[in-house]
Amino acid sequence: MKKTDSNNTTPAPRHECSSGARQFWIWTAALVAGTLLGMLGVAWIDAVMQVVATVFTRLFRLVAVPVIALAVTLTIARFGAGGDARRLFRRTLTYTLLTTVAATVVGMLLYRVISPDNLPSGMACGSDADVASARAEMGDASYMDHLLGVIPDNLLQPFVEGNVLSVLLLSVVVGVVIARMPCSPQRDTILSLLTAMQEIVSTVIRWLIRLLPLGIVAYAARLSAEMSAGVALGSIGKYVAVILGGNLTQMFIVLPLFLLARRINPLKVARAMSPAVLMALFTKSSAATLPVTIESSERLGVSSRVARFVLPVCTTINMNGCAAFIYVTSLFVMQHGGAPITWSTMLLWIPVAVIAAIGNAGVPMGCYFLTLSLVSGVGGPVEVMGVILPVFTMIDMVETAENVWSDSCVAAMVDRDDRS
Repeated sequence: MKKTDSNNTTPAPRHECSSGARQFWIWTAALVAGTLLGMLGVAWIDAVMQVVATVFTRLFRLVAVPVIALAVTLTIARFGAGGDARRLFRRTLTYTLLTTVAATVVGMLLYRVISPDNLPSGMACGSDADVASARAEMGDASYMDHLLGVIPDNLLQPFVEGNVLSVLLLSVVVGVVIARMPCSPQRDTILSLLTAMQEIVSTVIRWLIRLLPLGIVAYAARLSAEMSAGVALGSIGKYVAVILGGNLTQMFIVLPLFLLARRINPLKVARAMSPAVLMALFTKSSAATLPVTIESSERLGVSSRVARFVLPVCTTINMNGCAAFIYVTSLFVMQHGGAPITWSTMLLWIPVAVIAAIGNAGVPMGCYFLTLSLVSGVGGPVEVMGVILPVFTMIDMVETAENVWSDSCVAAMVDRDDRS
């Protein structure tokens, strides 16, 4: 017997489907227009597009933290710490682990097939300054300090710093407390207040999405201008081929197979979620993309209850692209240190990469810094990370798009399980 959901159970009406198709074509037109503007190479146009893109990124990051806090808190508060909430989390974690392991295995196989060569002996020289700059940006704290930073010592600190993991932790605790409160006018007032706040945030998000074609023009123009400047891959071409090849294989083959296994049409999901994946590609931030991801997922037909619980959780723990980057980059650096890359070594690093990616702290360039810490810990030549740094922006874009696509697939699969 199928479950019902008062928020969203019925398929999207025909007019909503046509609206979604119209939105897709509007965003596509904005993408083309932005690309052409970026290719012009006009300085003042590039400057204006940079400002517009920055404004949109800041606005979406502004609403991302409230979206996570309110969605997780309300879901747990309404459905309790056990029962539905626990079942949703268990299914989310299961699919997260399966997809993340799959992404790492794809990276392993491609690494074995493509077999990246060692860099020329002098190429890594001079990269120490880049690594030192990256370390300075990361700060003197170790990666363990970043993980300990998940435990806040100030109620407002996680929201001010945008620490997604800390916000998620606080939201779970508050949700459990409300769920365990006895039924009373006070509990009803708290739930009504949180629901009203969620509606306010949702309204702001809808406004932003209506204006987003302008943001897409800016994002595409900025990317086109950067690509026109050129990125010299040189001797790390095979390494980049492994990373990007793994990401694309995961996106276009592995994740669709997961959907097909649950009898879900991948093309339908891809069409509905394309706005979120495109935005992730340009913003390089799963958290900033989260409001669009939730809106697109609900337009797909995923129940609001599932989308608003699963997607915020996935944003923090479902890191397919990050796991693949950590895995491939660690092997690449160790190879330069003279370590034999045997099958046993490759298999051993799969759980390391998966666990590290799931526990990735929400810091800028978190995957890069985490990999830097890992290879330093095993005595790898960290100067190789300096060679990788110039192309990391391009890698990060594709990884973020893959992460959001994976989040979308997990939400669709959890929703399918929840309805059965």
